[in-house]
Amino acid sequence: MPTYDFPQDLRDAQLALRRTRAAYEQYAATLPWSAEPMPGWDSERQPYTSFRSGKADSPGYSAEQTAEVARFQAELLRLSTEVATHPFWATLDSGVVAARMALKHAHEPAGDEAA
Repeated sequence: MPTYDFPQDLRDAQLALRRTRAAYEQYAATLPWSAEPMPGWDSERQPYTSFRSGKADSPGYSAEQTAEVARFQAELLRLSTEVATHPFWATLDSGVVAARMALKHAHEPAGDEAA
């Protein structure tokens, strides 16, 4: 597997993107299931299983929750754009996909520490 000499600003942007995405997913898990107020539902039991789908009523997002989601989305877009359009990618003749995948793991410790 080839190794890449990623510039520090690209590594930092990728790590910030990863951390921001994780924080957004954690925050989103606390939100109501619908951004707008919506009635819930309860379905009949599915044949041959005990599964019943349903949701409680959703109050929708508060103004603060809507603003926080928008803030996360704007930051994710900014960081994604920074990583995707970094000048480093233009220095590669080929293998951009492999390099991009390697960048996603560049923050991990080097070597085979799992063995």
